Amino acid sequence: MDKLKLEILTPNGVIYDDEAISVTLPGEEGEFGVLAQHSCLTTLLEAGVIDIEKEDKSVESILINWGVVQVDEEKVIVLVEGAVAIRGETESAVSKALEDAKELIESIKDNNPAIATVTARLESAAQNLL
Repeated sequence: MDKLKLEILTPNGVIYDDEAISVTLPGEEGEFGVLAQHSCLTTLLEAGVIDIEKEDKSVESILINWGVVQVDEEKVIVLVEGAVAIRGETESAVSKALEDAKELIESIKDNNPAIATVTARLESAAQNLL
């Protein structure tokens, strides 16, 4: 199965840097998916959740506030102003990630009508992790 290289970067550093089977991104015109060999594009991202399907078929979710993505046939580079990875090895790490995600949502909720959808997806991810 073809893989693509995915990098998610914030002003504070790298959030994700690994290979993926597919990536679903919250585009300005709606969610869209990217697979290996995707045509090149650059577009704006809105507040939402990036879902990353890994080679083992697991899905990792990363909450973002806004940014831009550049896609080519082999690589996806996502530059965002703020992001929180919804993951953790322990219950306390998951709880910390969820608290950070809630703070990020609070900081942007007045600016985006899609926050209700993001909040629902965050709560769903929380239930799956705990």
